[in-house]
Amino acid sequence: MKLKKIFTAGFLLVAVTLPPKPIKIYMIGDSTMCLYTKDRLPLTGWGMPFADYFDSSVSIRNEARGGRSTRTFISENRWAPIVDSLQAGDYVLIQFGHNDEANQPQFADRYTPVSDYRKNLILFITQARGKNAIPVLITPVTRCSFDKDGKIKETHLEYSNAVRAVGDSLKVPVIDLDERSRELVDKLGPETAKMIYMQVDSGEHPNYPLGRRDNTHFNEYGARLMAELVLNEIKRLHLDLEDRIVKSKQTGK
Repeated sequence: MKLKKIFTAGFLLVAVTLPPKPIKIYMIGDSTMCLYTKDRLPLTGWGMPFADYFDSSVSIRNEARGGRSTRTFISENRWAPIVDSLQAGDYVLIQFGHNDEANQPQFADRYTPVSDYRKNLILFITQARGKNAIPVLITPVTRCSFDKDGKIKETHLEYSNAVRAVGDSLKVPVIDLDERSRELVDKLGPETAKMIYMQVDSGEHPNYPLGRRDNTHFNEYGARLMAELVLNEIKRLHLDLEDRIVKSKQTGK
């Protein structure tokens, strides 16, 4: 609590600035956002560093889970307990798509057609708003996939377009992480971009003695870059949440 002295007409008034109301940010999504244990490092979901950027009035509940689509997140009863916990003013950040669009036979348990994907997004939004919480849609983050000319591929087109359309129709803020991350990865180029994904040589890390070649998930550095893209979009959209982002002691930004 801060006190400010104000002198007016010979009287001393004391203005009291109350601390911001505590809120929670619930994060729902897939493996590109979720938490990982130390034994899986350097594998890092962007939701992990994201939590470091907010002041003490914000609690982060990262409920994202690997391998989940919008459909399985609901069918496994992962969404209902979140709805029950929501309070007015809480945020729900919603980022799915990687698993919804996985239409290969081995991923039949998670695949969700675009039409159902849209319905599920609308369900998240409607139920969050029913608790006076604030939903924010996020398009799926890009893969490290380049064409023969060295240009980044757009691998989430239908699903990202569905997110944008739902956001527009229901007046929900959309953080276009697909577009922002593609711009970044395209700028890095095919070779340098490997430095932010889970590209581990054999013998390079004790958690991956045989190495790993992964063009979907991020290492610690890449996850932080993705988190910063989301934070920049929060500021660009002027969400009230931006007032709770910790300012740099060096830059004041």
